[in-house]
Amino acid sequence: MATTALTELDDKIVRSMAVGAVFSDFGGKINSLDFHRKDDLLVTASEDGSVRLYDIVNAKLLKTTYHKKHGTDRICFTHHPSSVICSTKYNLDSTGESLRYLSMYDNRILRYFKGHKERVVSLCMSPVNDSFMSGSVDHSVRMWDLRVNACQGILHLRGRPTVAYDQQGLVFAVAMEGGAIKLFDSRSYDKGPFDTFLVGGDRAEVCDIKFSNDGKSMLLTTTNNNIYVLDAYGGEKRFAVNLEPSPNETMEATFSPDGQYVVSGSGDGTIHAWDINMRNEVACWNAHTGVSSCLKWAPRRVMFVAASSVLSFWIPNPDDPASGEPQSQPISQPTPSFS
Repeated sequence: MATTALTELDDKIVRSMAVGAVFSDFGGKINSLDFHRKDDLLVTASEDGSVRLYDIVNAKLLKTTYHKKHGTDRICFTHHPSSVICSTKYNLDSTGESLRYLSMYDNRILRYFKGHKERVVSLCMSPVNDSFMSGSVDHSVRMWDLRVNACQGILHLRGRPTVAYDQQGLVFAVAMEGGAIKLFDSRSYDKGPFDTFLVGGDRAEVCDIKFSNDGKSMLLTTTNNNIYVLDAYGGEKRFAVNLEPSPNETMEATFSPDGQYVVSGSGDGTIHAWDINMRNEVACWNAHTGVSSCLKWAPRRVMFVAASSVLSFWIPNPDDPASGEPQSQPISQPTPSFS
């Protein structure tokens, strides 16, 4: 059965979400994943050195490439459906090749990007042009252009920087030490931030930022497993929740495409969904695949994916009665295809 195209979401649809497919053939933890903005494609980067491309409509693995020498850590699509940017995990000191521009079509490295001295922990592609950004534990954020090798700009910051573009590509956010979120104009970032927000009372490092599709909200996940939704214009907290911690794991939360819901994994192996406007939990599921450290909602589908050392696709289950209360739904281990 093909997945459902995105329509207006409601609590009943969200509560009915269940595992539709599982891929468990990874040789280690999945480090990151990304959906293509316009095509029904998903890419993953894993500790086994693999980059894997999936057709999300039919839950089908299309291509696997291996990169044992450099490893695969952060990953994101470019605008082309078979090209990705991937960060290096190994041999960074000797080569300086912190980022690679890969063609999944013919397994070629189209370009290396040198500059970061330590591991890249945040990576994002501009939604409007060939620019992309990377944040590293070397305390820098670098701006790049796919068409040239040289770094186009650099910001030196305190702590572990995390970066994200808004959906229009006009603004980008950088989170840094002490819970500070700085907003920059993409066209004139060299003039410095035009606004700074503080996540009051929480000085933990932000490990992930996402903008809602309408650009009105920002979703932050911190290293101590707090989740915040901030007003993207004024910085006020709209929603906050604390999740169970998991040793050596950071969680990733995601907006639904309409910006109404937030979904996240937790350190106890569950997955939760909340209605931001009503500030209530809508659903709680047992993931059955361990702690989901990677989690994203598909841009144009009623689907999200969760990953640990296993990749699971979640879609609506029309047979689920979906009661009016949040509930843990027992989910049997599915076969690797949609039923």
